[in-house]
Amino acid sequence: MHVLEAIILGLVQGLTEFLPVSSSAHLRIVGEFLPSATDPGATFTAITQIGTELAVLVYFWGTIVRIISRWAQSLAGRVPRNDPDARMGWLIIIGTIPIGVLGFLFQSVIRDTFRNLWLVATVLIVFGLLLGAADRWGKRTRELNSLTYPHGVALGFAQALALVPGVSRSGATTTLGLALGYTRPSAAEYAFLLAVPAVFGSGFYELLQSFEEPGGPYNLAETGVATVVAFGVGLAVIAFLMQYIKRRSFLPFVIYRVVLGGVLMVLLATNVLQPY
Repeated sequence: MHVLEAIILGLVQGLTEFLPVSSSAHLRIVGEFLPSATDPGATFTAITQIGTELAVLVYFWGTIVRIISRWAQSLAGRVPRNDPDARMGWLIIIGTIPIGVLGFLFQSVIRDTFRNLWLVATVLIVFGLLLGAADRWGKRTRELNSLTYPHGVALGFAQALALVPGVSRSGATTTLGLALGYTRPSAAEYAFLLAVPAVFGSGFYELLQSFEEPGGPYNLAETGVATVVAFGVGLAVIAFLMQYIKRRSFLPFVIYRVVLGGVLMVLLATNVLQPY
């Protein structure tokens, strides 16, 4: 039964990681309705995100290789430091620092307090409304090649907000990107690229920790199955989303977040679900 649950959770992870609806919130909620009726946990969530980030590597492979190559060449002086790809390498490095530092310092809070379903429901609604406002009133005139270092740092702090389930890593970064005037595809692409080092770092850290301190409702084999499923589904979702946002707004995701948060609050208020 646990293998089937892991497959379902991997499917949920792949479907929701790149949409601005929070994959960690969905794993937290769906876990309560599976036969085990339990929180999959921060470790399971972080490891399965490795699968979805592998999908990012595949989809943006050419872009990522070019950025790494030009960044490395800039260190050796073979390309200018202000080369757009070399600069993007530095922007990703700088933008990763906030979530790395905050994630390390607040590990215990992330594993416990932040997983309170009342908090999850609240941030689903609040950050959904913020996404809607940014999408509606953002100027959407800036392209990714005009990203500045101050904006890169600010977007890094936005990404760090996703340490709270319900915020959404891609959602928070995209929301601020839209508010700063970037186009939908530019904001989404930077959100995906910025997440790569952060997710791989946290995922492999949790993987090593799971060897030393095994625990949680799913063993490593089951978590591995979920990770593989998340990769395949996530790759399809990236392709869909990047085409979708070229023509349409984020409004459906805003409505979904608000409705989901409201339903979750009703379930908590009627004791159908417990906060922890």
